[in-house]
Amino acid sequence: MVKTRGKRSHMIKNKWYEIECAEDVLTDILSRLPVKWLLICKSVCKLWNRVISSQLFIDFHLMQSRKCPCFIIYPYRDLHLQLYVMKATELKTMFTSPFWENEYNLCIIASVDGLIFCVNHALLGNTTDKDANDLEIRIYNPATKNVLLLPRGSPSKKLPRIGVAFGPKINDYKVFRFFCARHNPPAEGKSRPNCYCEVYSSNTGSWRVIGHPPGFPMPANQGPLLGSNHIFLNGKVHWFVASKEDRKVPGSILTVDVEENFGKIDLPQKITKCSYLVNLEGCLSLLVVYDESRMLDIWILKDCHKLKWEKKCSVLSPFSELEPISAVVALKSEILFITGFHYLLYNVEDRIWRNLVNMPDPLEQRRHPAVFTYTESLLSTYGRPSDPEAGETSNGSST
Repeated sequence: MVKTRGKRSHMIKNKWYEIECAEDVLTDILSRLPVKWLLICKSVCKLWNRVISSQLFIDFHLMQSRKCPCFIIYPYRDLHLQLYVMKATELKTMFTSPFWENEYNLCIIASVDGLIFCVNHALLGNTTDKDANDLEIRIYNPATKNVLLLPRGSPSKKLPRIGVAFGPKINDYKVFRFFCARHNPPAEGKSRPNCYCEVYSSNTGSWRVIGHPPGFPMPANQGPLLGSNHIFLNGKVHWFVASKEDRKVPGSILTVDVEENFGKIDLPQKITKCSYLVNLEGCLSLLVVYDESRMLDIWILKDCHKLKWEKKCSVLSPFSELEPISAVVALKSEILFITGFHYLLYNVEDRIWRNLVNMPDPLEQRRHPAVFTYTESLLSTYGRPSDPEAGETSNGSST
């Protein structure tokens, strides 16, 4: 019996050795594990550490994770960044940020491939009149706990607007920052617009002014002015621009692509201040809620080249006129609304509303919630390394 067990154990070890020798098989097996287990597996042996740390594995793991996206919820702004992951209407995980200086009033503005982009005001103790309207921008991977504080941008007369673009390679990102210059010297005797756009690239690690945008993005519909209702889709970042008649109502959509070209998209009709941009089944979509009737119109830009809108549907919303919408996001064919009283999920195909229960926070604690789609990843906050075989060599900068 002892010999039989010993022989069987020897056979199992030989089989596992064969798997380890075939790195593509080992990669396929490990890529199905969540990040918290992968971080533990890096300590098993040098081979596993090398495989998991390689950029090829990080890319492959992300491709696997993209098959199962979920919602990530930031229920209220507090002293610490607490994030909840929701899968199939159930809360699965909670991420709590590691301590870094100046966590107060963090506002999440984007979530792409496992990286969370946050902004907040500079520390009051370090703020001068020159920096009064500046924002700190952090990139945070909640799965690996790595965080990067971006360098300061150009001084601005008013709060900057931020947007994030990814591509064309995995973890090549650009952060677009719209600001109003403090000094506006005339050019050839003519006045010049004082609004500029600058871009931070993960490839360079620095800011660069790219010119005058054709419009200035609007702030978020609800919540703090630090946020902005923007999405990245089909290689472009999209923001609302205020109409000339009413600065609280969107009048058009401003775009900028990863090649740093500006564009404009007209809206299908006059809309309300309670309007949102979402990524619905891979298409730029416009959600419009009308105050009096509480009807919800869903428009879809089917052809991003011809820029032609189609109305998907018009449905009666379940929230009342006294129930402000705080956050909206779409995942596949479902749209999640966080209001002053409820978490509501609408399925566009089935035309069914669901009121979600057992959600993160009681009503009295909810202050400016945010919700985004989320895909767990091992991506570095520093962006893609120049050597595709290199893994993440730094634990990030916590400031």
